Amino acid sequence: MEALLYEHLADKKVKCNLCSHRCVIGNGKRGICGVRENRSGTLETLVYGKLIARHIDPVEKKPLFHFLPGSLSYSIATVGCNFKCLFCQNADISQMPADNKGLITGDSFTPEEVVSSAVRGNCKSISYTYTEPTVYFEFARDTAILAREKGLKNIFVSNGYMTKEALGMIHPYLDAANVDLKAFTGEFYKKYCGAKLENVMETLKEMRSLGIFIEITTLVIPRLNDDGAELKKLAEFLAGSVGPETPWHISRFHPTYRLEDRPSTPLEKLVSAREIGMKCGLKYVYTGNVPGEEGESTFCYSCGKMLIERIGFYVKRNAVDKSKCPHCGAHIDGVW
Repeated sequence: MEALLYEHLADKKVKCNLCSHRCVIGNGKRGICGVRENRSGTLETLVYGKLIARHIDPVEKKPLFHFLPGSLSYSIATVGCNFKCLFCQNADISQMPADNKGLITGDSFTPEEVVSSAVRGNCKSISYTYTEPTVYFEFARDTAILAREKGLKNIFVSNGYMTKEALGMIHPYLDAANVDLKAFTGEFYKKYCGAKLENVMETLKEMRSLGIFIEITTLVIPRLNDDGAELKKLAEFLAGSVGPETPWHISRFHPTYRLEDRPSTPLEKLVSAREIGMKCGLKYVYTGNVPGEEGESTFCYSCGKMLIERIGFYVKRNAVDKSKCPHCGAHIDGVW
């Protein structure tokens, strides 16, 4: 299927304008994502409808804590990714083409089948997740349009590397996004992700300006992005440029993929990062991958009372009443 968002160049080359890599792709070659191929001057998507994963998840697993809490989200993915994160937790599918000589697998589905399955599963939303949804943009967009018609919300779980052009095409149908802000140095992004920090920062600001509901996740990796001064700068950026109402999820790293030599993140480091975020003015800061900790529940930023009690991805109690704290009346940000 012909891809969206590209331009023709000389000698049958094309320039892909879907993500911020803006790959120039020679005839017979693929872009960095491994799933968009130049065939005689026409850019083709190789993963339209080829789903490698389909699951019904709690929306909290995305993670989204302020978007329809306690609801289910029909979650899909194809193979491929435009990042090369050495710590990827889903590398078996995201890096499948890169690590297996271009291999692409998946079962064929139509947007109609995905939406019907979501409705039958009593889901309130569809999440484009597990890998990077930008790389299967055409299928995600077609599905999102149909989902909106059926009253379902649409969620991107993303690295935030889409172009303004791509965001402009999806935003009328995109209700929420959880975006990984993986670190706050250009060196980290270049060495461990194969990308540029500033492009992600611009996407976050653009998403906010378009009215897309955003939550942020940062996987804290020992000795790589856990410096207190760096975390403070990251939190200050979120509070100042994305908004103090933006929920920030600080997630625990466990050794995986090509970073198996690193230890798991000490719990005290997550607690410290949470304190940094709150001191920088963020209203809602959470710790992830550590079930049972206080940092997974929602507290009122004004009176300090617990509003949403969570155990892992399970919502045990939700006291938010019409977007307000029932104790002090403060406005609680989110889509309830």
